Amino acid sequence: MHTQRMRTARNNALCVLIAACLLTACASSGKTRAVPAPLPPPVTTATLLASPTAQVMASERAFAKTMAERDFKAFTSYLASDAVFFSGTSVQHGAAEVAAAWKPSFSAAKAPFSWAPDVVEVLASGKLALSTGPVYVGGTMVSRYNSIWRLEAPNTWRVVFDKGEAVCAPGKP
Repeated sequence: MHTQRMRTARNNALCVLIAACLLTACASSGKTRAVPAPLPPPVTTATLLASPTAQVMASERAFAKTMAERDFKAFTSYLASDAVFFSGTSVQHGAAEVAAAWKPSFSAAKAPFSWAPDVVEVLASGKLALSTGPVYVGGTMVSRYNSIWRLEAPNTWRVVFDKGEAVCAPGKP
């Protein structure tokens, strides 16, 4: 750690020395040149995914894509080992129980429903997040889901809790 700090300090000092030499050379030549401001780094997928909010949004979209692509194995990879999913009046505890309850949803050639996140909020600690959004059947919004995600390793978020709520028809409580 100490050696790394010394290298960083040496590199910073070298940069200052080079800049001073360049300024002296410009001044002694009698010519002045405007030094352009450094460009900001480009926005890349990696830059966007550095944000915990973007990581959770991407994880939720990938999780939903497993249903659309009928990839049950990939679906289960997003489940925390201690996940709790609410389905109507039943509750599944643990990844194995959740997977068993969801397996029938992957049996048909076409997905029975789809979902997409429209809101993600992450705790200041960066360890837990809420993802919520609409659930569609045949293009009609039928419910909203709420999922709690936990950061389990760098850039690895898994669903800990999941619960959907039916939406009311207009004018009905």
